[in-house]
Amino acid sequence: MVHKMSREERAKQFMPFAALKSYPEALRKKEKIVVPKAELSEERKEELDRLLKMVQRNQIVSVVYYCSHEYLKTTGMVSRIDPTARVIKIVNTKISFDDIYDLEL
Repeated sequence: MVHKMSREERAKQFMPFAALKSYPEALRKKEKIVVPKAELSEERKEELDRLLKMVQRNQIVSVVYYCSHEYLKTTGMVSRIDPTARVIKIVNTKISFDDIYDLEL
């Protein structure tokens, strides 16, 4: 007896199959360009320190910072700034003062 496939069964044979669902994402991560952390001049460090002293809670700021071998930019409301611990928190992102490359108030 020969079983005749329905149209839907035949169509399923040609549907895309992602055996490795995380593979495309892994490839994208591998494409990331790894960069070394830039060494800031003393003048630039002083300028950033001066700007950080002006930052207040609930203020909207943009910060470019070094994280996991790349530079990221985040913009949002400052939820915490701690000069003693040298940490700024923008929404839920905690950033060390030492990792900040640029700051816009």
